[in-house]
Amino acid sequence: MAAVERCQVAIAGAGPVGTVLATLLAQAGIDVVVLEVGADCAQDLRASTFHPPTLEMLDQIGITPMLLEKGLKAPVYHWRDRHSGEVIDFDLDEISDVTRYPFRIQCEQYHLSRALASGLEKQGNADVRFGSRLLTFEEDADGVNLAIETMTGIERLRADYLIGADGANSVVRKWLGIEFDGFTYPERFLCLSTAFDIGKHLPNLAWVNYVSDPDEWLVLLRVPTLWRVLVPTDGSLSDEELRSDAMKNEIFGRLVGDGSMVETQHRTLYRVHQRVAQSFREGRVMLAGDAAHLNNPLGGFGMNSGVHDAFNLFEKLLPVLKGQKAGGAAEENLALYDRQRREVTHSFTQMQTKENMAMIRGGQDEAHKRRREAMLAIKQDDERRRAYMLRQAMFESLSQAAAIR
Repeated sequence: MAAVERCQVAIAGAGPVGTVLATLLAQAGIDVVVLEVGADCAQDLRASTFHPPTLEMLDQIGITPMLLEKGLKAPVYHWRDRHSGEVIDFDLDEISDVTRYPFRIQCEQYHLSRALASGLEKQGNADVRFGSRLLTFEEDADGVNLAIETMTGIERLRADYLIGADGANSVVRKWLGIEFDGFTYPERFLCLSTAFDIGKHLPNLAWVNYVSDPDEWLVLLRVPTLWRVLVPTDGSLSDEELRSDAMKNEIFGRLVGDGSMVETQHRTLYRVHQRVAQSFREGRVMLAGDAAHLNNPLGGFGMNSGVHDAFNLFEKLLPVLKGQKAGGAAEENLALYDRQRREVTHSFTQMQTKENMAMIRGGQDEAHKRRREAMLAIKQDDERRRAYMLRQAMFESLSQAAAIR
């Protein structure tokens, strides 16, 4: 029988979370193997916002300059009332005293994954294996045995630790039998991408806009070459109706007057979830990113919180791998990752994204009026406005996590 291949850390999933964690480990001298089902890093069209603390973290692995070059710098974001045309603006330059990146970067997440995967391939102690599906694994006291399906057969790999960064349908989480508590929003969401210059039709448009009115809400944001429009859909309509030209024309017609003149590059339907795994760790197996938690996209917290998972887990796992923490100290270090990231997911990310969803959702005139008044009150109060921007930029969530011991 052939000898079983070994590595220190195996990571399921080559998305942003998996590739960030693999890069951190490889740069620290750890042998790491990344397993990815697809033939390339997935081109997910949803996540595109990088918040200031995430940019600071990614600077540690040398990838932030690429994001700054490829992406759009968005220091200002708007809450807009479509009926009145009123704009309530927030400028992250006000928190430039706490970050060297007082802005969001709008850039599709796959640029990050692909750049990091390419960099990993040049590292002698890292291996990214596309077309490799984790089938199952068994943990014992000293490591984890993995069975991996490739195009030509079943391969075996033994790792000291396994990280499940394999997304919402995580095989790692399912094999662990960890419950994924929460709910799914009744609306499905339709994402439309277009190169059409919407800014010519809507004055004073920021790169990031949350648009609310009593009838229909939407998110309107810019990535380097396209505008994206995210809208909730009518659950009684079929996929074909929702992706139809008629639907596209209606949505853009309410924005620019004549929707028929707008061509789209993508029309994507998906469901949105609020879910958190009951545990982010079992023994030598950890969960991170969408495998551990899901939230609605309002605020751009999903991918960012996953990257924050990766950095937190790296901080806890590296001293264990280096032999600096063993026995009970190693156990406590890994348990602290679970406590910090799981608790902050509940106390901040889930709560904040639910609040964002409630704030922007359509409703009766009176509810819409209350939402507008709430945002104006934040805007007009210096202390509340600063606290709001620190919260939306995710600095508050990192402070909360650090306080958990």
